[in-house]
Amino acid sequence: MMPQSPTERHDLPRRHHSSTRCHEGSRSSLPSAAVVLLLIIGLSTSCHTEVALGPANLSGSGWRVRQGQAVWKPTRSRPELAGEFLLATNASGDFFAQFAKPPFTLVVARSEGDRWQIEFGSGGYSRRGQGRRPGRFAWFQLPAALAGTRVGDDWRLDHPAVNSWRMENRRTGERLEGVFFP
Repeated sequence: MMPQSPTERHDLPRRHHSSTRCHEGSRSSLPSAAVVLLLIIGLSTSCHTEVALGPANLSGSGWRVRQGQAVWKPTRSRPELAGEFLLATNASGDFFAQFAKPPFTLVVARSEGDRWQIEFGSGGYSRRGQGRRPGRFAWFQLPAALAGTRVGDDWRLDHPAVNSWRMENRRTGERLEGVFFP
């Protein structure tokens, strides 16, 4: 007679201890479930999602608004996009940058105090945060570079002519170049 596999043996007695263990487990896990629930509530109230910055008021005092045209190449493998560019900065380091191909806004990047946000398209992709701005976006590097502040090692700024600039990330191939109207 051939031995049967354990799944084919129907004559073996089945153990029914698992239901007893479940009831015992549920009685003893009640206090731990309450602890887990309290931890979840405690952690969720201490974390928060960054709230979008309110509308920018560039007509307020201290804002320097420059307009022009720009060409943006997001990465080495993506095509260039040409459009209108607006950059507003103030003495405290806040800025508002907008790149558009009317009637579409392609990029809006902002920084107020230690809060920042960037939106691509009509909000299809956006990021916001607090503290140090992400170094991977030219939109956050350009205002500081134009003000003469050192930017990340991957970025290089050139001024090929009066009122023009070219910012490039040698690692990613992202490039943003443009000219401001006088």
